[in-house]
Amino acid sequence: MTDTSALQEPILWPDLPIIDPHHHLWDRAMLVPVLPPVTHPFETIVRRAPRYLLDELLADLRSGHNVVGTVFVECRSMYRADGPVETQPLGETEFVNGVAAMSASGVYGDIRACAGIVSHVDLTLGDRAAAVLEAHRAITPRFKGIRHSPASDPDKAVLGPLAGRQAGLLGDAAFRQGFARLAPLGLSYDCWLLEPQLPELIDLAGAFPDTSIILDHVGTPVGIAAYAGQLSERFKPWAANIRELARSSNVTVKLGGLAMPFAGFETSEASTSQQLAALWRPYIDTCIEAFGPERCMFESNFPVDLYTCGYATLWNALKRTVPGASEADKAALFSGTARRVYRL
Repeated sequence: MTDTSALQEPILWPDLPIIDPHHHLWDRAMLVPVLPPVTHPFETIVRRAPRYLLDELLADLRSGHNVVGTVFVECRSMYRADGPVETQPLGETEFVNGVAAMSASGVYGDIRACAGIVSHVDLTLGDRAAAVLEAHRAITPRFKGIRHSPASDPDKAVLGPLAGRQAGLLGDAAFRQGFARLAPLGLSYDCWLLEPQLPELIDLAGAFPDTSIILDHVGTPVGIAAYAGQLSERFKPWAANIRELARSSNVTVKLGGLAMPFAGFETSEASTSQQLAALWRPYIDTCIEAFGPERCMFESNFPVDLYTCGYATLWNALKRTVPGASEADKAALFSGTARRVYRL
C-alpha cells in the first residue's frame, strides 16, 4: 500500500525489531465492481485494498520500519469451495501456509511473513471442533490458534457489513465445549469483540484459566451509530473492564485497531502520526498499565487500518504512544510478547 504521509515523516526508531502480530491477506478485487453503495464506513476498506497478498504485504513491511516477522489472522480468505462447511476454513490455513513458505524461502529477503497463522474453527461444533483443530495442525506447525469472533451489537449499524453474529456467543454452552478443546492442543484464542461485550470475555477468561486468550484491538471502543457522541463517557467503563480482564493472567492484549472506523475518531488522510498518537494514547496507556508490557503487543491490523492511515504512519503513531518506554519494554511491546504468545 502506498503511504503518502510516510513520505513526509521520518521513521521513528528505524532499527527497533517488530513482529507484526495481526494482519490479513485477501483477494477481493472481483467483488469491487458489484459492491453496493457504501452504507457503512467499514465498506470503504475493501475498495481501498481489494487485493492484499504477499506483494502488497511486503511493500508495507519494507516501508521503513524494521519488521522481521508477522502473524496472519483469519479473515475468511480462500476457504475451500467444497466439502463440509466446518472444514472449509482449512483452505485459509493452506493458502497462508503457502505464502509463509514463499517468505521462508528467503527469495523475498529476511522478513518472515506469516510465521504464525491464526485461522478459524466454529467452536459451536462442541467436541467435534477438536477434529477440525487437529486438521489445521496437520497442515502446518505454523498454525497457532483460532479466532471465532463474538463481535455483535443490538444496533446492526455499529458493525454494518460485519453484523449478524450470534449474541452472547462466549457464554454459549456448545461454544464453551469447543473452546475447552484449545488448551489440550496447545492452541490460543484470538477474540475480537466490541467494548460493551468485555464482561463476556472476563467471564470466559475466568472459566478457562489455562487457555491463552488474546484480546484484539484493545477491545474495540465504539463511538458510532447507537454510540455516537459517547466515546468519552464510555472510556471509564472500558478502562474498568480492561483492568478487570487483566486480572486473568492467561489474557494478553493487542494494542492497535484504533484506526478502524468503530471508535469514530475525527481523522483524515492528512492526519499525522502525532495526531493519531494523541487520540490513541489514553487507550494504549491504560492497557499497558493494566497488563504490563510483557502481556501487550502492538499490531498493525492491516489492511483494515488503512481506513485511517498507511502502514509506516501507523507504526510511527504506535511508537509515539510510548515515548518514554525503556529498551526492555520496547522489546516486549514490539516483538517479545508476540514471539512468546504465538510460540514463534
